[in-house]
Amino acid sequence: MKFDKTFNLGGDLTVNRIGFGAMRITGKGIWGPPENKSEAIKVLKRSMELGVNFIDTADSYGPNISEELIAEALYPYPKDLVIGTKGGFLRTGPNQWNIDASPSHLENALEGSLKILKLDTIDLYQLHRIDPSVPAEKTFEFLKNAQQKGKIKHIGLSEVSVEEIKMAQQYFNVVSVQNKYSVDFRNWESVLNYCNENNIAFIPWNPINAGNVKKIELLNKIANQHHATTHQIALNWLLHHSNNILLIPGTSSVTHLEENMKCDSIKLSESDLNELDKI
Repeated sequence: MKFDKTFNLGGDLTVNRIGFGAMRITGKGIWGPPENKSEAIKVLKRSMELGVNFIDTADSYGPNISEELIAEALYPYPKDLVIGTKGGFLRTGPNQWNIDASPSHLENALEGSLKILKLDTIDLYQLHRIDPSVPAEKTFEFLKNAQQKGKIKHIGLSEVSVEEIKMAQQYFNVVSVQNKYSVDFRNWESVLNYCNENNIAFIPWNPINAGNVKKIELLNKIANQHHATTHQIALNWLLHHSNNILLIPGTSSVTHLEENMKCDSIKLSESDLNELDKI
């Protein structure tokens, strides 16, 4: 079974569908610097060697640490590298995530990301969450204005419904949606379908939810048949499931990175895919 290897993000950025998620290169609880900074730098450099040209990060990862490491390891950036970052979380400690999508917070976050990443324009700026305490219209208006000023090229959303995407589209073109999704967690199937129909990239996070025991057992069985890891099979299924899916597996280990990047070489049969689809 074949699948597309690239996706045209926003109509003008061609990215390889296996990217890199830069959350895990920070410290425990996604807080502070990594335990092994040199390994984190090696992971970022190695990802470029393996063909990654799309990196997903956020100002809240660290906070700021992930973006700082990306700039340290990769600047000046490869010509075709697309860096997507996010704003909308206020961090107060390890594993603490507080939504703040107010225009004032987003302005500080955006300016900080531009400075840390050493960019004049961010290719893809994603709203980490819609803030229930802030009118969505105010958040969308800020993003629209930032895009008009040239600070953002393309805009994406995270953890949103189809209705929320449509609301945002009244202000700007939504080019990506990042929702929790995996072979064993398909609550956002309607969003995936809407994105596919409208040529919007769908970027799943948490590619193994581990909540469906039957599906995990099946993943293990298929992985053993292909001499692969369960994680590789889950990633491979996502590549097959919809051609607008962009993968952003994250790791702080070069060995694990290399393992993840091999997921597209596994030859799942139609029977394998059907089994995984049905549970």
